[in-house]
This record gives sequence, structure tokens and C-alpha cells, in this order.
Amino acid sequence: MGLIKKKIAILGSTGSIGTQALEVIAAHADVFEVEVLTAQRNADLLIEQAKQFNPNAVVIGDDAHYEKVKAALLPLDIKVFAGENALASVVQMDSIDLVLTALVGYSGLKPTIKAIEAGKNIALANKETLVVAGELITALAKAKGVNIYPVDSEHSAIFQCLVGEFHNPIEKIILTASGGPFRGKKKHELMQVTKAQALKHPNWTMGAKVTIDSASLMNKGLEVIEAKWLFGLKPEQVEVVVHPQSIIHSLVQFKDGSIKAQLGLPDMRLPIQFAMSYPNRIKSDFPRFDFTQYPAFTFEKPDTETFRNLALAFEAMGRGGNMPCVLNAANEIAVQEFLQDRIGFLQMSELVEKCLNKMDYIANPAFEDYVNTDKETRIKAKELIN
Repeated sequence: MGLIKKKIAILGSTGSIGTQALEVIAAHADVFEVEVLTAQRNADLLIEQAKQFNPNAVVIGDDAHYEKVKAALLPLDIKVFAGENALASVVQMDSIDLVLTALVGYSGLKPTIKAIEAGKNIALANKETLVVAGELITALAKAKGVNIYPVDSEHSAIFQCLVGEFHNPIEKIILTASGGPFRGKKKHELMQVTKAQALKHPNWTMGAKVTIDSASLMNKGLEVIEAKWLFGLKPEQVEVVVHPQSIIHSLVQFKDGSIKAQLGLPDMRLPIQFAMSYPNRIKSDFPRFDFTQYPAFTFEKPDTETFRNLALAFEAMGRGGNMPCVLNAANEIAVQEFLQDRIGFLQMSELVEKCLNKMDYIANPAFEDYVNTDKETRIKAKELIN
């Protein structure tokens, strides 16, 4: 049976997820086609990708690179746009079947909303979108009849465990965490942690922001909030367990007590491919898992005393309203400052906690409230550092 090619827009095509998504597309040119590519400022890679995949349009977020990209792609008849507004309007193109949002952080929110409003299905690799505005996004997706396919390995695992089970109530989900490079360390050992140490993840290769978030367990905190919205759960139905081997990507427990898990080697191309090809599984040549290479799986409780971020995320999720938005904005500033050696590793959680305590609580935020909360939290976070 011949498949109709899916036309895909990749927002953030030069990042870790974006480049791996293009690997998947290149390997399955009979199934997928690139319709749109976007990047913030990596013009050279964007040009290279556009020449290889020949999309209908590209967007460069940073206006300063517009002329360069335009000149390079002129002979290929590829439309070139620049700026944030162009990003928000390009996702509404009629020809797009699926929008993969692989932007980092808060920047993913507006284009994701615009894509949903245009009735596009979303492959979501930008967890911050649901962290910041989960209520708004899920309601909008429901109203527009849009599916959100998770790309994060943990959420993809839950989604894969739920296929064929959508009518069965979930008792709880268990997200697994690798524990990051500092698993088992105590607070006093983390006082002197350097940026270089924090950027070395034991099992996954990711961009700097996600890698730091993994080291501080904030990544898992953001995933907990994302899971709540993706799967319509109450905060107490989401649990985290540390599984250092990173083979079991997450688990679902049903009301009869049965547990399903999804396993595989740590390779983001698998969840990316599943999100893009759903409901079909397509053949891959990814390395296969061998049980004899992993004679033991281990599990432990996360240490939320040392790694405060995970506890703060549960707290923000429990309070609801605009608090997850505060959590995310404060963390984005904290990571930025840590990467520029202006604050220490442990001070990141301290900064997030202070912001959660100082920002005004809004129980039922509208879109503008999220925008303002994000902006004001960033200002407050910078004031607290200086």
C-alpha cells in the first residue's frame, strides 16, 4: 500500500532534535518530505539543510542573517523569511501535515499555538510549551481536533504503552530519570561543580540547556508537568524513579495493577520517528538492544533534598495557574547565568525557589498573563542575581 508522503515543518532544525529528525527523514524519503525548516541564528547549517532537503520555505529567526540565507537559497527557489512573526505565520501553511516543534525553551510557545490554531498536528519536543501554558494548549488542541505526539523519550514511552489502552484508566505513570552526571552526590560535593562537568551527560547527547537541566533534575521536573497535561493526569498520578541505565524509558500502571514499560537504547531518533510516523511503525536500522549487555537494571528514589529542582517542579505543578510558567522562566535565566559562570550549580535552584515565592499568583491565566509572567519573572530573576 503506497503511503502519501507526510509534509513536515521542523521548527529548530539546526538543534539536536532537529538534526536527528532530518536523519530520520533522509532515511525514509519515501514516507516524509521537508516542507519548512527554521533556525534562530545558525545560518550556515540552515543553508546546508535547505540545499539537501529543498523545503518550500525557511525561516531564520535572527534578522541579521536574512540577506545571507536569502542570497544562498535564491537559485533554488526556496522562500526565505526572517523574524519571530514569520515563524508564527509559516506554520500555518496549507501544505504542512505535521509541525515538529524542536525549539528550546519559551520560544516554542507562540509558534506551537499558531500551528494548533491552523489545525496542524504537533510532534512536540519543546516541553516548555506545555510547562508554561499546558491548560491553554491542551484546551486549544481539543477544540481544534489536533493531536499532540510527544517526542521526549519518556513521554513517547508512555504514549507507546498507551496505544490500544486509551479507553483504560491510568492509575499512575512512572517517568524514569538517568540521575544525570551527579547522581549520588550530596550538596557539599556540588558546591564547586563546573560548567564542563555539568555538560557531560552519562547516556544522552543533547543541547547545552537540556544537559544542564538534566544535571540539576529540572529536566525531569519539566517532564513531570508536561506529562500531567499530555496524559490528563492529576499531580499525584505522576511519579519519578531514577534508573541509571536509561533503557526503560518510562512506565504506565493501570488500575488493575499491571505495569507496561517501553525499552530501548538511548537514541532520540526512535521517539522522533514514532511521533512522525504514528500510527505506523516504520523500519529502522538503529542499533538493537541486547539484554545480555545489560544484566541488571537498577532503580532508586530521586534525591530531592540535594536536587531541589524536582521538588520545586512538583510544587509549581500542585499550585497550578502561572506557577509552572514562573518556574520555567526563572530556570531559563538560572541556566543562562550558570553557563556564563555568574552563579554556582546549587544557586540555580535557590533562584528558582525565590522567584516562585516572590511572583504574583494567577489562578486562571490567559495567554497575555503567561507572556507577562514570563517577562516579569526574567526581570525579577536577574535583579535577584545582581
